[in-house]
Amino acid sequence: MNLSHASGGGAIVRCRTLVEPALREAVSVLHPWGAKMAAFALGWSDVDGRPDRGDGGKSVRPAIAVLSAEAVGGPAEAAVPGAVAVELVHAFSLAHDDIIDNDELRRHREALWKAYGVGPALLAGDALLALAVSRLAERPEAMKYLSAALIELVQGQTADMAFENRPWTGPAQVTVDEYTEMAAGKTGGLLGAAAAAGVALGGAPELADRMWAMGRDLGVAFQIVDDMLGIWGDPVITGKPVHNDLRRDKKTFPVLAALAAGGPAARDLAAILASGANDDDSVRRAARLTAEAGGRAEAQAQAERHLSSALGVMDECLPDATELRALCASLVNRAH
Repeated sequence: MNLSHASGGGAIVRCRTLVEPALREAVSVLHPWGAKMAAFALGWSDVDGRPDRGDGGKSVRPAIAVLSAEAVGGPAEAAVPGAVAVELVHAFSLAHDDIIDNDELRRHREALWKAYGVGPALLAGDALLALAVSRLAERPEAMKYLSAALIELVQGQTADMAFENRPWTGPAQVTVDEYTEMAAGKTGGLLGAAAAAGVALGGAPELADRMWAMGRDLGVAFQIVDDMLGIWGDPVITGKPVHNDLRRDKKTFPVLAALAAGGPAARDLAAILASGANDDDSVRRAARLTAEAGGRAEAQAQAERHLSSALGVMDECLPDATELRALCASLVNRAH
């Protein structure tokens, strides 16, 4: 598949401009300390609470909700509650993920826990989650997808963590199929909720189940690319340290695919992973062997396959959704 699609950047800016006032209004009801942490997490202020147009993220999920509503003929404003809800859940999940992964950086700045402490960051994340639920409490046609996404997210994150305690090879090794189901939940659930809530709030709830499934496929593609960036990405661009996943024995798709391929490079890779060595030289060698064994190429191929499946569903449900299609396609062709 040719992935040289338009990025959908203009649509994201338009959707962010529409959604941000409602997002700020939602956060404003928090305790002042919680609101300060939320503003930092969302990129609106620095650690001391001073206004700062930092990197608040790509706003992909709110844009998917808004563009999905528009694609079924609904007004963009109809999707705003869903857009706010999915962005708040995303911010909540990142606050907790960085604690779980011990990542000190997020979007070129300190992670929330590093800036304010673990306890406060957990509380801020909980507050964001509670606000998200409140946005859709009176919109059951969209709330059921957010609820499903929350369950999927927790199940997927749990599986991802459990994978770290399993061996790289042998009868108990993590399979590519298990990885795919994990990614569909951990990453795809919220993308699916954004798309499903968008069409439901836009006036076409009959399409919501199919758009939910579309988002899960899209999430697998997105997560595979995220794994690739974690091994071969440029920290200057991604804003996160490279090779952390290899150091933590995280079962990422490129490594699983490389080991499954067999051959000399795969055997050498398995030996490094089995040794538990996580010094700079070892993780760099593991990254090189992953590529040599075919893990990088297979990851790219599978990301494109899952993207193609997601776009196929979208084309059937929303044949005129040009901006939404471009945005979703851009998720697999990204540098951060």
